[in-house]
Amino acid sequence: MNKSIAIIGGGPAALFAATFLDSTKFDITIYEKKKSLGRKFLVAGDGGFNLTHGESIENMISRYTPDFFLKKTLLSFTNEDLRNWLDKIGIPTFIGSSNRVYPEKGIKPIEVLNKIKQVLIDKNIQFEYNHEWKGWNTKNVLLFNNDKTINPDYTIFCLGGKSWKITGSDGAWLNIFDNKGINTLPFFPANCAYEINWLEKFIANNEGKPLKNIALSCGTKTQKGELVITKFGLEGNAIYALSSEIQPQLSNNKTASIYLDLKPMFTQEEVSKKVYNSQLKPTDILKKVLKLSPPQIDLLRMFLTKEEYTNKNILSEKIKALPLTVLSAADIDEAISTTGGINLNEVSENFKFHKLKNSFCIGEMLDWNAPTGGYLLQACFSMGVYVAKYLNNKK
Repeated sequence: MNKSIAIIGGGPAALFAATFLDSTKFDITIYEKKKSLGRKFLVAGDGGFNLTHGESIENMISRYTPDFFLKKTLLSFTNEDLRNWLDKIGIPTFIGSSNRVYPEKGIKPIEVLNKIKQVLIDKNIQFEYNHEWKGWNTKNVLLFNNDKTINPDYTIFCLGGKSWKITGSDGAWLNIFDNKGINTLPFFPANCAYEINWLEKFIANNEGKPLKNIALSCGTKTQKGELVITKFGLEGNAIYALSSEIQPQLSNNKTASIYLDLKPMFTQEEVSKKVYNSQLKPTDILKKVLKLSPPQIDLLRMFLTKEEYTNKNILSEKIKALPLTVLSAADIDEAISTTGGINLNEVSENFKFHKLKNSFCIGEMLDWNAPTGGYLLQACFSMGVYVAKYLNNKK
């Protein structure tokens, strides 16, 4: 007789766990509190549906915080493995100019989700919709909103983090685990916009404009990329990738210090030489010699005094490291992802809870983080596959 597996949640980690579990060995059911699977998966596709990243897996591993936590998992099911598997089910992919991996042009997110769902249907995976997990009853079996209880042989929790609650990812489960004696951490927004106190004149002229080919630093991390100036502050891949450095500073100091490099392709010495060797006025040096964009020049004019702006030494230094003060993060529900959740010490290397019998936890429930660009999805896919392989090999 087959053993039963309950997968709680219907996001990317859950879908891949179900996909790679041996359905000849297990009776598998996905319990989803919404009316359909993969709602956050589809929302993520609205902004450009990158499924993973095209860089080497070794480089990819280094993008995660903490990087050691997911190393074995990512090596077990790499970005190349994902692309090969997607190709087999009729989802060919390509690497874009930013090294992100997308479905071939014309393939919509819902088509990708439907292809994956068809694999599950062909494997006789069962789906129970409108089933919101509420914890455990007095007999220590799983309890749902409709008073339904189940007692599976194995449980895989894939309940997501706490952003985009409209998709079902509201983090309401945190207190349930906390009350069960599982060590949890509060949620914080990650991969989100951050507040900067712009001058009214600056934002009136530059709201919505990009800062291209820049680098941003905070703490020990530096990220090249792009930013967008918003009325609230800054958003974009360069600042998203620094969330793991910005958030601790905000928690400890109420503000965070970031440094903007407007010409990362040049060294400080090269920038200084170009500035000192020019006889042009400061603004013309920035525009004609260094080829800075109008928003970049406005930034320097905003944050430097007249004396600093006309001092070639100071101007050169600020071009390479313009200090900005972050006042806060965007609302957690507006974040692309969150940090916090289940403390990593609560699970084994196979994502098995130490304190809960035959129970596992994967996906964004756990306290890890990664930048945008396919890294978040890849980790969820890889964790699902890793747990499935572990259970398939159990005697």
